[in-house]
Amino acid sequence: MQIINTNNINQARKQIQELKKQKKPVIIKAQDEEFNRKILEIPGIDVLFAPEVHDRIDSLKQRDSGLNEFLTKLAAKNNIKIAIDLTNLKKSDKKQKAILLSRIMQNIMLCKKAKAQIIVLPEQKNPDFFAFMQALGY
Repeated sequence: MQIINTNNINQARKQIQELKKQKKPVIIKAQDEEFNRKILEIPGIDVLFAPEVHDRIDSLKQRDSGLNEFLTKLAAKNNIKIAIDLTNLKKSDKKQKAILLSRIMQNIMLCKKAKAQIIVLPEQKNPDFFAFMQALGY
């Protein structure tokens, strides 16, 4: 599994074309809101990876979860899955974990509202994981 991790939209488009030629899944690491919007408009993208993981500071009244209602509707329209990264959650300290969990919960709520598909990476099959995801609203 190869993840495209660049904040240059032109470079990302070139890498997307290469992966399409090789018939590999196109997974792109989310960046800022403008980059995510441009990426979600490109046909043939399979997964937008970890929009909740970024260094931007949340505003006083609202979390910056990396997605909004428009982006999730765009993802649903173009059949692009939103991936939640659990490995980053496990590595974080307590404060960062709380921030990430709140962003994940917001993204799950937005995706459910827009009927966008959500996947969790890495995939897990144990019952504790399912209970955890259900507690987040998945």
